[in-house]
Amino acid sequence: MFVSAEDFERSLEIVRASAAGQREGVVGPASTTWRVNREAAIFLGAGRALLLQLAHPWVAAAISDQSKVFDDPLGRFHRTFNVTFTMVFGTLDQAVAVARRLHRRHAAVVGVVPASAGPFAAGSPYCANEVAALRWVHATLMETAVLAHDLVLPSLADEERERYWAEARLLAALFGIPQASLSPDWASFATYTRAMVESDVLTVSPAARDIAHQIFSGRVTGLRPPLWYRALTAQMLPERLRLAFELPLGDAELRSAARALKWIRRIYPLLPDRLRTVGPYQEALARVHGEQWPALGTQWVNRLWIGQPRMGSTFDAGAMQSVSEQHEGP
Repeated sequence: MFVSAEDFERSLEIVRASAAGQREGVVGPASTTWRVNREAAIFLGAGRALLLQLAHPWVAAAISDQSKVFDDPLGRFHRTFNVTFTMVFGTLDQAVAVARRLHRRHAAVVGVVPASAGPFAAGSPYCANEVAALRWVHATLMETAVLAHDLVLPSLADEERERYWAEARLLAALFGIPQASLSPDWASFATYTRAMVESDVLTVSPAARDIAHQIFSGRVTGLRPPLWYRALTAQMLPERLRLAFELPLGDAELRSAARALKWIRRIYPLLPDRLRTVGPYQEALARVHGEQWPALGTQWVNRLWIGQPRMGSTFDAGAMQSVSEQHEGP
């Protein structure tokens, strides 16, 4: 099932009707989502989320089809986080605007799977605005943010996870995902993610494996993640997918990840908020307190996270989102 323009606009009506407020945005400062996504520690899960998305053959096929995917890795990182953070921390109008641009771009992301992978036959069509694919991309972002948060900070309680998922359902409407297609509660959501991991819908294709190797080796991007980050990413992946991506996780990797986590857990709670929280959260917090423009310090942190002084102007969220540039020419 594909999300038409009409379907998408109906989803946005749900967002507007249920949002915390114009200035507060979709879920607002009292939300568990703000509490989780404000933490710079969520970056620890970025590699995991990307690989889980690549494990879907549609995502891998779409990325491998385009020639510009590795041309500007830093810019792509900034655009990805700009969209996700604008949806979470932007004003209601900013969130809706970036969602509309994203949906229009998704409509152009179409192609065919080049080789059979899991249940997808060679030559079968893919489209970024397909509900099941959107649901999986959304799930990887929501689940991984909680996992990364809980690696470093006290784990969310059961009731906090329920609130987080209720908020995630509303954010899913910004992707055009129908509410009826989403899990009703956190337990059902966890069951869905486990079922996806165990199913052949997630099949690591040669294209996915090659993209992952290019990213984690730095062969094309020139930005090679350190050993501890590669090891932590491998450790956070389901074992079946880690093996399929051919990511090593021997004694050296386990020791490196353990040492890194030990120091991060010791140092992270001591960091000042300016360093510990992401720039878009700092911007949003100032906004709800009446400030019209981010302070210079916040603008600097925003440039680090989203490549610009404030939220809302560019977009490229998640692996499925980034594939859209394939239709912009080489």
